[in-house]
Amino acid sequence: MKVALVCDWLTNVGGAEKVLLRIHQMYPDAPIYTSQYDPKGIDWFRDADVRTGKLQKYPVKLRKFLGPLRQRYFNKLNLSEYDLVISVTGAEAKSVNVPNGKHICYCHVPTQYYWGMYDAYVKNPGFGILNPIVRLFFRMFVGPLRRADLKAAQKPDQFVTISDYSREQIMKYYGREAIVVHPPVEIEDFKYNGAEKKEYYAITSRQVNWKRVDLAIKACMMTQRYLYVIGEGPENKRLKKLAAGSKHIKFLKLMNKEKLAGYLAEAKGYIFPSLEPFGIAPVEALAAGCPVIAYAVGGARDYVTSGKNGVLFEKQNATSIAEAILAFDKMKFDPEKVSKSAEAFGLERFDKELRKVINETIK
Repeated sequence: MKVALVCDWLTNVGGAEKVLLRIHQMYPDAPIYTSQYDPKGIDWFRDADVRTGKLQKYPVKLRKFLGPLRQRYFNKLNLSEYDLVISVTGAEAKSVNVPNGKHICYCHVPTQYYWGMYDAYVKNPGFGILNPIVRLFFRMFVGPLRRADLKAAQKPDQFVTISDYSREQIMKYYGREAIVVHPPVEIEDFKYNGAEKKEYYAITSRQVNWKRVDLAIKACMMTQRYLYVIGEGPENKRLKKLAAGSKHIKFLKLMNKEKLAGYLAEAKGYIFPSLEPFGIAPVEALAAGCPVIAYAVGGARDYVTSGKNGVLFEKQNATSIAEAILAFDKMKFDPEKVSKSAEAFGLERFDKELRKVINETIK
């Protein structure tokens, strides 16, 4: 069977790239088609046959501007030689045509800037001083872009997705049924090591505006709780300015898995304030024996149970998180039991469940 993999872009490290990496390990000889590839931004695929097209000539920084061009690029991509194509996407890669084989789309969530997060995107497109111009043009063209995205969503033979939340979103916006196969999480690399807990909370995240790291910082400043902010990104300077003068907020750079697992094992709790279709980082925290305080809207509902391995809060604001922290502090969590709650999200489980979907689709 001749297999190809497709993804939106390969320019940085994130949850989508972790999923693609695991599927690449399942099919190491399958070429990976993508719009842009930056081996300096992500070095996980140096052994892979990564294939790009005309969009590769554009600077990676322009990626946000290229949505319509990506849609056209993937729609024109000729994948007629393959028996099976697996697209890993939260944007345009599902547009590919597979005339002679089967197409399984592992869709994280319907393209968020067209659908579920459209209002938030229009409010802050993330282009700085160009925001007013981008906002105007996006409002003008979102109609045809949505229609093209909806049309592309009818192409795959089978949708697979990462959580019950995403399954509901795919049905809502695309009218397609999806099978839930939770993403692969490196549980063994984060397994609780018996460390004693310390009086700090942790958040590990790429520091971009929609991750809402600012809410975790504000909540910990309000409650005078210590917070370790681990990670980097374009919001780093703004977040440091927000926390300036507070003795409770400490910023740490990205670190290797072993060191990160140590910090998570010693953390009192992990704060997850963003609306995400799943969230691999908080599951890694659970594996490390660190209970999670998470926003109740999104994928966190699939792995956080209030009172057992964390607390869910209802409103995405600092006050709601602060209230959750105060409630959390009154609870007792067994790190061993918290760690055990993450075991259902391991690598081998992902392989088994995805292979089952593949076999049922191609038979």
